[in-house]
Amino acid sequence: MQKTSEILWKTSKGLTPYPDAMTLMETRTRNIHAQTDTPMVWMVEHPPIFTAGTSARAEDLYNPHNFPTYDAGRGGQWTYHGPGQRLVYIMLDLTQQNGIVPPRDLRAYVATLEQWLKASLALLGVTAFTREGRIGLWTIDPITQQEAKIAALGIRISRWVSWHGVSINLDPALEDFDGIVPCGIREFGVTSLKRFSPDITMQDLDHALKMAWPGCFGSIPQEV
Repeated sequence: MQKTSEILWKTSKGLTPYPDAMTLMETRTRNIHAQTDTPMVWMVEHPPIFTAGTSARAEDLYNPHNFPTYDAGRGGQWTYHGPGQRLVYIMLDLTQQNGIVPPRDLRAYVATLEQWLKASLALLGVTAFTREGRIGLWTIDPITQQEAKIAALGIRISRWVSWHGVSINLDPALEDFDGIVPCGIREFGVTSLKRFSPDITMQDLDHALKMAWPGCFGSIPQEV
């Protein structure tokens, strides 16, 4: 049985094709269930794409630039991914205790993902919050002074192993989000960390995510 302290932390350079990410996640998730592989947190960026969750509606996709689209199989609706956005794919054995997440407690897992994102963004000087009835993490955009999404969640659970995960907007092309209704929410826009701090880097974001991880998931990941 894998111990919850055994979690690998992998960061891929460049842009990872989405089909390659799906293949790796499917394989590792299957192996974690079989207890032949170690849980992993995987940090990637993708080329510009749109992915459809299980609740995605065709009328919410406009796609004026004809970006590739993929059926992700995760929960949620349409999501944009692209350069300047950090994707964190989280593959954990949820039959085990993971920090403050009890075994086989999906609600606690989602709530802890949100708590982790809030703590990570706080380390970067950004106050984020959740809203009832809205998926993801929100903040007050420093330019528009309106609520806007800064991070999204989209998870999938297979035989109590998690995959897919979260995305955080560092400095993506925000106009590319106009190709969809993000997560089916029409009333609010999206924002990025660069709007708060122009000098912030992806390395700064990655460091904050790693520093906030043990307080939520109770383990110190090992770099690979």
